[in-house]
Formats: sequence, structure tokens, C-alpha cells
Amino acid sequence: MKKIREIAAKPFNFSVSDEGFNLAIVVSRFNEEITEALLNAALQRLQELKFPEERITVVKVPGAVEIGLIAQQLAVSEANYLAIICLGAVIRGDTDHYDYVCQQVSYACQKVALEESIPVIFGVLTTDNEEQALARISKGTEAVDVALTMVSVLDQLEN
Repeated sequence: MKKIREIAAKPFNFSVSDEGFNLAIVVSRFNEEITEALLNAALQRLQELKFPEERITVVKVPGAVEIGLIAQQLAVSEANYLAIICLGAVIRGDTDHYDYVCQQVSYACQKVALEESIPVIFGVLTTDNEEQALARISKGTEAVDVALTMVSVLDQLEN
């Protein structure tokens, strides 16, 4: 019986120059206390992993709905981003607006990922209240780990 091929994320060594690649983070400014904390968590994780700062681009957009367009522009840019992390916070209010925003931003991120064959990591919190959002700041850290895992897995599939 032939051995099953298993593909799993391999660890990166960012001190080795041939493993260098660019990473983009798109972050919404709406609910800024929360989104800045998400961004800081993501940047802290990248620093822990010794990811080179000069390979990180952070783009701040007004709100969550605007994330998709910027993710798409980054995906097709000549900067050769191998992953795009999208961070935001959409908190339920008294109207249906929450539902529309959540649907639009999640659809846009998935569409860019599938059309451009690039990991677009959905780190947009969708919560009922600010307390829930603040309790999920670690999602910024998790988004980095997911992005790097997907870069590794896609690299192995291509080779």
C-alpha cells in the first residue's frame, strides 16, 4: 500500500533570506479601540516570530466594508503579498446594518482569496457587544498563525 501524502504547515525561519515574503494587514478604523488592539496583537506575534518588519504593510481603512477592496488591490499588486490579514470589529446595534456589514466583508474576503489564490485571513470580529469583542483580541494573534500556515500549505501544494 502506498503511503498517504500528508501536507501540514512547516515552521518558517525568518532569519533565512530565501524564506522572505511580504505580508499585508488591512485593518478597519471603526471601533478603533478594538481594531488597534487586534492589530497590536498581530504585530506582536509577527515580532515574536522574527518576521522582518520591512516585509509588513499595514493599511488602515475607514470601516469593515472597505476591507475587501483594499484586500483585492493588495492581492493584485506587484508587491507580491503571499497573505493578507483582514482585521476589524463589527458590533451588533439596533438595526439590520450589522447583518449587511458582516455579510459584505466576509463575502469580499472570501472572493478575493478564491479569485486571486491568496490566503485572505478573516480576522474581523462579529460580536453582539463591545465586551465580547474585547475578549477576542487574541484573534489578531491567531490570524497571523493562520496566514503563515496557509502560506506554508500552499507552497507545498505548488511544489
